Amino acid sequence: MIRLFHYPLSVQSRFVRLVLGECDVTPELQEERVWERREEFLLMNPAGTLPVLIEHDGPAIGGVWAVAEYLDETRGFALNERRLLPANADQRAEVRRLCEWFLFKFDEEVTVYLVEEKVVKREKSKAGLGGGAPDSGLLRAARANIRIHLHYIEHLLAAKNWLAGDRISYADLAAAAALSVADYLGEVPWADAPDAKDWYMRLKSRPAFRVLRAETVRGHTPPDHYEKLDF
Repeated sequence: MIRLFHYPLSVQSRFVRLVLGECDVTPELQEERVWERREEFLLMNPAGTLPVLIEHDGPAIGGVWAVAEYLDETRGFALNERRLLPANADQRAEVRRLCEWFLFKFDEEVTVYLVEEKVVKREKSKAGLGGGAPDSGLLRAARANIRIHLHYIEHLLAAKNWLAGDRISYADLAAAAALSVADYLGEVPWADAPDAKDWYMRLKSRPAFRVLRAETVRGHTPPDHYEKLDF
């Protein structure tokens, strides 16, 4: 049994949930609001970051890369041709590079702003932890930045079926996780990136994506197209 501490609009959490789905693993989910700085959670992961995975009675594995590598080492070989981290060292390096791009660079330039300003500030206000009104300047920055990332995805797809090659990999799941958060908040200008949109629809149609498409966040309704496979 796998227990996953996550937040629904955390890019890193969504990435690990997609990986688990591709591995045919259904985790027990526990939502963690990291801004609350819950003592029990900090004892598991002093960094205070998500996701954190615990399998059976094993130790808490904290941090997206530690979790992703653990899942590849414990389940990757069983996937055979569906393995999400390639066997070739050069290809693995490229997949890791793109994961770094989408799990951290995209997140820092786009989704952190969107989630903080549109969701977390409201939750903090309700809990008496600060919060305040959304910063329109940060939202404008996120909306400008996401266009750059969409163009980069279009560039990557110009000569390949998937972001890092001819097979789906961790790189595709990382990018899809990042985009799915922005898409839930209605902030992806899909009309500007038709190839990226087609690639994303292929990912949305995978069984691993089904739970994310159906999930909602309290107080925030996604746009009508969010759960549709063809939009």
